[in-house]
Amino acid sequence: MKIADKFTLSRIVLSPVFYLLYFLPVWTKFSPTISVWILLPLLAFMEFTDFLDGFYARKTNAVSDFGKLFDPFADVLVHLTTFCCLVISGYMPGIIFILILYREFCMNFIRMMAIQKGVAIGARKGGKFKTVLYVITTFYCLVIESCARLGININMLMESLSIGRIILIALCLIAAYASFTDYLVHFWGLLKNSEKK
Repeated sequence: MKIADKFTLSRIVLSPVFYLLYFLPVWTKFSPTISVWILLPLLAFMEFTDFLDGFYARKTNAVSDFGKLFDPFADVLVHLTTFCCLVISGYMPGIIFILILYREFCMNFIRMMAIQKGVAIGARKGGKFKTVLYVITTFYCLVIESCARLGININMLMESLSIGRIILIALCLIAAYASFTDYLVHFWGLLKNSEKK
């Protein structure tokens, strides 16, 4: 396995680990304080590997059709996992999560249709911008949760923080469907040709 793909694989392996560690203080007597010092670096590492796999793929001239599919799959797994944590914790409305989930499944379907035509759909600018918003929103909510677990009193800021959270979540949803529309428009001809066969 190429080094770029190993970085991608690490995100897939660590996604369920993040979920378990996030809820470990709820399910057991595991220290909430310790969980914070694990979760934040873990999330940072997972997102950093998204940069590393692309960097090493280009550096070693190992950009492949497999990598173009494997990388977004790992990204989706990470972000749906973290968003699931936010929904259960009350930071993200369930309906927003469902709409984002539908978008990601539809995008996966389009990628499968394209691969039948011998085309691997790589990330476009809209998709990358959407991913950045996903990352920012997750870190934003995780920092708020971390303050609660560390016993840091931020009650005076909660109204402003809640407004910021709502805005970020709304932007995530808008960017998700805007980028999905961009993919549809860009690859519509390919999809129409698939229907004729």
